[in-house]
Amino acid sequence: MMIKFILRAENAVILISSIYWYSFCQFNWIVFAVLLLAPDIFMIGYFVDKTLGAYIYNIGHTYVLPVILLVYGLYTAQQTFMMIATIWIAHISLDRTLGFGLKYGSDFKDNHMQNV
Repeated sequence: MMIKFILRAENAVILISSIYWYSFCQFNWIVFAVLLLAPDIFMIGYFVDKTLGAYIYNIGHTYVLPVILLVYGLYTAQQTFMMIATIWIAHISLDRTLGFGLKYGSDFKDNHMQNV
C-alpha cells in the first residue's frame, strides 16, 4: 500500500514539474490542452489483440521516448520538440498518478501499478 502511494506521489511530482517547465518555457496552453491525451493513440494496437495492444501502448507510455525527444529539443533548441515532449511526459505522469500504468498482455485493465 505504501509503495503505491510513493509511486503515485513520485509521478505527481513529475506532473507538477512538467507543468512548471511548460509554463516556464511559455508554451501555448491551448496546445497543451489539445495534445494532453494524444499519447493515448498508442492504444491502437488493442484493435488487433491484447498482446500487441499492450506492447504498442507501453512503447508510448514509458518516459524513454519523450525524454529523448526533450533532450534532442534542448540540444537543437527546437521548441516544438521540447513542447511535445513536455506534454507527453505530463500525460504519462498523469496516468501514473491516477494509477494507470504499463499494461500486461492479459487485459487492458491489468497494469503494473495494480500489482505493486
